[in-house]
Amino acid sequence: MKVVFVLFDSLNRHMLSPYGGTRIPTPNFDRLAKRSATFDRHYVGSLPCMPARRDMQTGRLSFLHRSWGPLEPFDNSFPELLAKAGVYSHLVTDHFHYWEDGGATYHNRYDSYEFVRGQEGDPWKAMVQPHWERLREKYHERQFTTERREYFSQNIINREFIRDESEFPSVQCFAAGFDFLERNRDADNWLLQIETFDPHEPFHAPERFKDAFRTGWNGPIRDWPRYGRVDELPEECEELRANYYSVVALCDFLLGQLLDEFDRHDMWQDTALVVTTDHGFLLGEHDFWAKNRMNMYEEIVHIPLFIHDPRKPEAAGQRRAALTQTTDLAPTFLDFFDVAPAPEMEAHSLLPVVERDHALREAALFGYFGGAVNVTDGRFTYHRYPADLSKQEIYQYTLMPTHIFEPFTPEELKGASLAEPFGFTKGAPVLKVPVTDRSPMYNVYGPGAFIENDTRLYDLQTDPGQERPLQDKAAEARMTRLMLGLMQANQAPPEAFARIDVTSAAAGS
Repeated sequence: MKVVFVLFDSLNRHMLSPYGGTRIPTPNFDRLAKRSATFDRHYVGSLPCMPARRDMQTGRLSFLHRSWGPLEPFDNSFPELLAKAGVYSHLVTDHFHYWEDGGATYHNRYDSYEFVRGQEGDPWKAMVQPHWERLREKYHERQFTTERREYFSQNIINREFIRDESEFPSVQCFAAGFDFLERNRDADNWLLQIETFDPHEPFHAPERFKDAFRTGWNGPIRDWPRYGRVDELPEECEELRANYYSVVALCDFLLGQLLDEFDRHDMWQDTALVVTTDHGFLLGEHDFWAKNRMNMYEEIVHIPLFIHDPRKPEAAGQRRAALTQTTDLAPTFLDFFDVAPAPEMEAHSLLPVVERDHALREAALFGYFGGAVNVTDGRFTYHRYPADLSKQEIYQYTLMPTHIFEPFTPEELKGASLAEPFGFTKGAPVLKVPVTDRSPMYNVYGPGAFIENDTRLYDLQTDPGQERPLQDKAAEARMTRLMLGLMQANQAPPEAFARIDVTSAAAGS
């Protein structure tokens, strides 16, 4: 068996034509859908970027125990399990978070890897004294700073070295993937992961992909929205959206090049193809930009998934209604090679669903660390917050105490204690670190980051746009029971139940 796994970042499901999108032509996603099983109810698990990747690699949810951080010593990683079974894995990525403190153990699980430089705030090109005054004129004030360790300033410098289309990181990423295929196409037992940061912000694409979405904007470069409420003028909003559209068009083009490779070498007969993303991105819906600050709306959490299994040609062009989520990727990749999932994995292989649509789970749990606990059964979504985010009792459970950019501070670790092992830590006790408002993650990827914090229930059948929170005690009680069961199955710590008062709510329903 051979597997190609394509992972985009921040790719909005509802904008792809196989899912009814019309604003952006995506003919190559249509081509993919004709060759694949298209999953209609695929959801995230833990968010954002690295928590999502931890779920993908380990086959279990992490957001109830840990914020953004590395793989833990007790984690099961699917490429590592494949290696033990004699299956080679190779990662090609321009996702620079793998090389930060909070992601530095992920890429090493693959047999080999290539890192393409230059995306967003990747500390790539060194300019000790940039021409700040000249650069200030090029960029909108909301995405300009001279602070040297800020993503904005490093991105401005990086983009001085990304001119031709061939120099764009996502283009190089796919080119490196094609190079792997050229060398290894005739070999067997391998998995290739082609992972690009696009269409993640900033929305920077080659000029030719912008032509179909010109807005008449004459101002400075405006392709990086803030995380939060929309307060820009309408023409500025349109320019931001148009630049996102152009990067999605680039992603569609790159996917088309990969499909051409499959066509040219008849790889459909012996090579599986899986295409998905980690989460979506708000572009003004619900009056918000981005993610991490607001309720986990469908635009963020309901994501695309396509699976082509060469052994199941009859599944090509079919739709699948099973409720699935990102944790299912790990056991699915293992199943392609007849490798058993690790006992600690709580997810399901999707290959039986590719063959025949059937239910895998009654509900799916998802969330950000420190925010709401969220659950969906495919019809209802329920988002349950603590009564007071600033006063909740919450801890990080880890043996790898680093945040996205830096280690846990000595101040944080002063309050740490050693907790008894969880069932998934393979007998290892873990640090139990109290979360305080002085933590570096608190206002970025933690309890202090949220603008919306009220518990809500939505009926997606009658209110697909999630515009009218539903008052239905019976439905809320049922979703609470589902949430409680999934939290227990995930071995959530005791305070995870207390912080959202889910035990008493379930008992009283």
